[in-house]
Amino acid sequence: MFEDQVVVVTGGAGALGQAVVRYFLTRGAVVVSVDYSQALLDTAFPNPVDQCHLAVCDLTSRSDCASFSERLLQTHGAVDVLCNIAGGFQMGETVFETLDETWDFLFNLNTKSVIYMTQKIVPAMVAAGHGKVINVGAVAATQGQAHMGAYLASKSATIRLTESLAEEVKQAGVNVNCVMPGVIDTPRNRSDMPSADFDQWVAPEQLAAVIGFLASADAVALHGAAIPVRGLGG
Repeated sequence: MFEDQVVVVTGGAGALGQAVVRYFLTRGAVVVSVDYSQALLDTAFPNPVDQCHLAVCDLTSRSDCASFSERLLQTHGAVDVLCNIAGGFQMGETVFETLDETWDFLFNLNTKSVIYMTQKIVPAMVAAGHGKVINVGAVAATQGQAHMGAYLASKSATIRLTESLAEEVKQAGVNVNCVMPGVIDTPRNRSDMPSADFDQWVAPEQLAAVIGFLASADAVALHGAAIPVRGLGG
């Protein structure tokens, strides 16, 4: 399905990132798995196949993302699919207690990283006349909740950026969409919520399949969609 396509996955060493990398590798793509630490990447992919390339980039740095993207385009010639999977979560503060550190951490990782990774790659997609960008929002970001203001604001901003970018590039043949997961069944979430019903959560592999659909030719008519992926949860 994705034979010889170049797919970039940010946050590739995380639970969802690994599932997305595996999804595309098993379907013939050349996958570049990006994260902030070589050690994390080596742990996640101890014996990467030839089609899997590991790359370190500070996704919260505009200049680092620009330099990385330029090298990427020089090496591969094009990027067919960009999956902006990297993100962070933090809660606990009320809105009136929100620290600058909390706000900056969440917006840098959840929102600015999306902008930074598109700054070189999307213009190249536009020039080529095709490309797919898939971002990650959150179901929870559709409305406010107590003690989650900064996180929800950052994910809501990601959804609005998705919609805006989609309008800007759809006439050039580039599709931009996002998924909005509920609680993802990861080791970290199981540890943080040990009494939860894990069967109600969405598995990373299930979410990766939806991302894969958005990256496929079958999703050519979708522009600016924000797709809820809750699993069995509400």
